[in-house]
Amino acid sequence: MNACQQCGACCASYRVDFSVHELDDNGGRVPSGLAVEVNDTLCRMRGTDHTPARCAALTGKIGQSVACGIYEWRPNPCHELQAGSDACQRARLRHGLGALPDTLH
Repeated sequence: MNACQQCGACCASYRVDFSVHELDDNGGRVPSGLAVEVNDTLCRMRGTDHTPARCAALTGKIGQSVACGIYEWRPNPCHELQAGSDACQRARLRHGLGALPDTLH
């Protein structure tokens, strides 16, 4: 199991906005039912603008065992966020998980 599958903090910390062209209704791969419209060009993963944030595609318990229900079809911002990055480390700290050791990312 990789570090992200034990964590999930990023999926419960950040708003995830992406192009409407990534939606399956528009020829992309992200399930449209899991997104809300922001404007004519942007949409957002459901749940990521809630307080506390938690992506609707995330299953499991933060810091123990999690999974992305649409991992193969997730939007570009999710592809771009890397384990061990500054954003990852901030999300982990926000959830009381501590920094990810260098050997795990």
